[in-house]
Amino acid sequence: MNVAEAIRTKRAVRKFSEQLIDDDTARVILNAGRRSQSSKNTQAWQFVAIRDRETLLALSTCGEWAGHLAGAAMAVAILTPDPAEKFQTLFDAGQAAAFMQLAAWEVGIGSCPASIYQAEKARQILGFPAEWHLRVALSFGYPLESEVLSAPAKKGGRRELDEVTHWNQWGRRA
Repeated sequence: MNVAEAIRTKRAVRKFSEQLIDDDTARVILNAGRRSQSSKNTQAWQFVAIRDRETLLALSTCGEWAGHLAGAAMAVAILTPDPAEKFQTLFDAGQAAAFMQLAAWEVGIGSCPASIYQAEKARQILGFPAEWHLRVALSFGYPLESEVLSAPAKKGGRRELDEVTHWNQWGRRA
């Protein structure tokens, strides 16, 4: 699978089979995040890889739509320095998240981001220090319904490129 195909076919997966992700594959996913670009190459992130079922369940209660974390084979919490002090860290975390999700998709593993709204509760669950912050965690796992890996895009699922692109100035369309 090439990058363009991975981007075109990637789907959010929130329901996972019970198949585990082996250590080598977990490292491939995590390494993709480590290799992602970051502002001034600061690499201002830390990853907490979670495969413990109780921890996944607890973390799934830290966001209104984070329930999919409970059924994942693995989750990755992406920790950053305080985003209120340096917005760029959130963008960099997003880059790491995208790279990890595409690496997983390439090997048949689905994923979905979860916004973490109860950051202090998440800190207690995962035990990370006060200087680190958690806003996003990713669920990973083999899809419960394997056909999602080859499902065509839903009609109306994405706006057309010309609807979201302006050339040189606002309002100039191709």
